[in-house]
Amino acid sequence: MSRWLFPLIIVAVLIVVVEIYTFQAFKTVSKNKLVPFFFLAGSVGVYLYSFTTLITYDRSNGQTPEFQMAMGLLLTVSIPKLAVILILFGEDMYRGVFKLISAIASGETKPLVGRRKFISQIALGLAAIPFVSFIYGIVQGKYNYKILKYQLTFKDLPAAFDGFTITQISDIHSGSFTNKEKIQYGVDLINQQKSDIMLFTGDIVNNKADEMDNWMDVFDKLEAKEGKYSILGNHDYGDYMDWDNPQDKKDNFQKVKDIHQKIGFDLLLDEHRYLEKNGQKIVLLGVENWGKGFNQAGDLQRAATGIRKEDFKILMSHDPSHWEEKVKKDPLNYQLTLSGHTHGLQMGIEIPGWFKWSPSKYVYKQWAGLYKEEGRFINVNRGFGYHAFPGRVGIWPEITVIELKKG
Repeated sequence: MSRWLFPLIIVAVLIVVVEIYTFQAFKTVSKNKLVPFFFLAGSVGVYLYSFTTLITYDRSNGQTPEFQMAMGLLLTVSIPKLAVILILFGEDMYRGVFKLISAIASGETKPLVGRRKFISQIALGLAAIPFVSFIYGIVQGKYNYKILKYQLTFKDLPAAFDGFTITQISDIHSGSFTNKEKIQYGVDLINQQKSDIMLFTGDIVNNKADEMDNWMDVFDKLEAKEGKYSILGNHDYGDYMDWDNPQDKKDNFQKVKDIHQKIGFDLLLDEHRYLEKNGQKIVLLGVENWGKGFNQAGDLQRAATGIRKEDFKILMSHDPSHWEEKVKKDPLNYQLTLSGHTHGLQMGIEIPGWFKWSPSKYVYKQWAGLYKEEGRFINVNRGFGYHAFPGRVGIWPEITVIELKKG
């Protein structure tokens, strides 16, 4: 039985409650008695398609476009209605309290005050905002690439690297892509930054190496003046699908690693490289995936073999929980860590420089953007691609450009 069955039963019960309230809202607002039934029929159709697709999902095929579409439709139809249920349930609470007070004051029970039309209008109006946002996120938002630039100052940065630039990308998830023109546009934006080096912080596929077959000729065009380096993410190990036998999984993992070389990246597997300018050096380290609650293959000590505390270090580690659990207080002093993984959950509300929220913040302390603790920085890239939900709402795909300055 599919691992999705029990969660979907719980979701189905909640959806029934939500649909009852939504039906009431349309019935109160609409003059045409058929309108509520029209919207209900549309919702039921989406639920039947989504539930059938998710329950019959075959993990041996990896995450298919059909799976993503089912998830996208389910979220698009159901989440906006939370605004309806919150407002109308609040009105029901008000009506219940009003009835109770009236009964106590008069000594007799009166019928509930009817549902007010303007309350239903407000509820449906508010629900329309996330509904339209989800539609936009699926159609266009997942290609709404944002270039985020940071200038970071370090006292111990070698003078030769003053002004050195890094472009970071993360979480390509090539198995989710469907539009080559849009992906090419994103790759062109990356190249336009003309940074000294390019760093990719993991998850090049969803599960299978062949997901990159149709995209190799796009990503092998990525350019950086002084080199391209990469690491693995949790999805690159093939842990989220069923394999016919262990050897198939092992062979796939090797093919995933081979992809990096084919598109011109130096894949760091618990290793480091020295970058040199004018006789001065900084250290670039890359670890395999280490995540709290996920694969913990990464070995930071092995990657740092032979490195001194006084060396300036840039660490690539896919999951930001590694920084929180192990890196930020490490005595070797990792000045800058670059991560990805969270995607910012691909949905939330963000007003640059003022406000940032996503449910992802309740799972990861560092979930999107730049953070500084213990005198050290981590940047959590929101990801280039998308996964599970086939879109982005408010948390856009990211290309990060970091300039190092000596202070």
